Amino acid sequence: MQRITVAYGDGIGPEIMESTIKILNAANANLEYDVIETGEKVYLQGNTAGISSDSWSYLKNNKIFLKAPITTPQGGGYKSLNVTIRKTLGLFANVRPCVAYTPYVKSYFPTMDLVIIRENEEDLYAGIEHRQTDEVFQALKLISIPGTEKIVRYAFEYAKANNRKKVTCMTKDNIMKQCDGAFHSIFNEIGEEYPDIEKDHMIIDIGAAMIADKPERFDVIVTLNLYGDIVSDIAAQIAGSVGLGGSSNVGEGFAMFEAIHGSAPDIAGQDKANPSGLINGAVMMLVHLGKNEIASKIQNALLKTLEDGIHTGDIYNSQNSTKLVGTKEFTDAVIARLGQKPSILKPIEYSNENKPILLKKYVPKPKSKKELVGVDVFLCWDEQNRDANILGQRLEKLTGIRFKLKMITNRGVKVYPDGMDETFCTDHWRCRFVSIKSSNEEDNSTIKHADIVYLLDKIERENLEFIKTENLYYFDDKPGYSLGQGE
Repeated sequence: MQRITVAYGDGIGPEIMESTIKILNAANANLEYDVIETGEKVYLQGNTAGISSDSWSYLKNNKIFLKAPITTPQGGGYKSLNVTIRKTLGLFANVRPCVAYTPYVKSYFPTMDLVIIRENEEDLYAGIEHRQTDEVFQALKLISIPGTEKIVRYAFEYAKANNRKKVTCMTKDNIMKQCDGAFHSIFNEIGEEYPDIEKDHMIIDIGAAMIADKPERFDVIVTLNLYGDIVSDIAAQIAGSVGLGGSSNVGEGFAMFEAIHGSAPDIAGQDKANPSGLINGAVMMLVHLGKNEIASKIQNALLKTLEDGIHTGDIYNSQNSTKLVGTKEFTDAVIARLGQKPSILKPIEYSNENKPILLKKYVPKPKSKKELVGVDVFLCWDEQNRDANILGQRLEKLTGIRFKLKMITNRGVKVYPDGMDETFCTDHWRCRFVSIKSSNEEDNSTIKHADIVYLLDKIERENLEFIKTENLYYFDDKPGYSLGQGE
């Protein structure tokens, strides 16, 4: 008997979890459930994480978590429980299949069948934000080589295990040449290990447009955290309904399964919710556990129910629906069809070859030759009509034998030297200081941290407020930082 951890969640969560567990039990899934409390009630008890410390022991012991949607209260510094669980348990891969169930669920793309694999731990979802001036806020986008290698390799292994023919990478590396450029580069590198799988790359904006217009051209998509969150909802909606989508969050030792939709408090307790998304998430859980026969039985019963036109209000339509039902009646209809298969929709047969994907252990690469060549000093400055020339002249006086002022930018655009008066400036300035090459052959102009401290001291003495610094490095003689716009 397999023990799993279950959270009933908020809003419609308790209703659809009750439905899903009733179906699992009717299908003889042989599961035992440890129920934990999460979400709004826990938040409002003063726990800003949305989960009690006692609940972590169940998650760590059982390693499998079936979770209904939760509500995160607005404001008050509450952190997303989903993000906390994904990062704490190392659930690096979010897998979201998006399939059309036409003609029974309305979709303009009847052959749509794609899978989005989203990096789950990094990117802007690190949640590291600062207010730096009266006018400017910052969020840090963190992309790591180990994290990228894991998600890209997982995408190719998923395609291989599920007989998928193509993997498409989506980034914005035409703009974010360091972060997204690294993701694209690693995709190309790892892709060479899978010669039998077709591979391509798209810029995320046109990629999202193509998903909305020609989703049949895609098979497996791998992308960064924020992009994956957005395009997976787009794909699920155009497939028929976000309410039908399930997802898995998979790590090396743990896994969490859920519906992709939210807690929908506006219809909570009204017997209106569609449990299909969480049922699909539970099917993914059964496959992960190696219970492939039970997974096939439940998936086919769900498809047969949809095919018979027994629909909840979110997917009900006059052409292909035969009966409008609530959550409970829909659940009973699925249970009544256990052991049956659809005749029009494609039946599902999970084979014993469907097993959890195991990745190679990450092996750190040899260290790069790393050279400190400058520093970006960020200032809060709101004087003399925000004239970049005045600021630049003040900073020029502070440079010496180690540094020269190369440029000042405002919101990424170069405004000194040779800036344009038309460029709108805020009170937030990036001032780039770079090393001065020495004529002394014994002096390679390597900057020391003490040189940066000395520069900051001079800036302080000039009565300028520095709010942040970023060191500028070369890695193996290549710059590890981006140019300013117009630099």
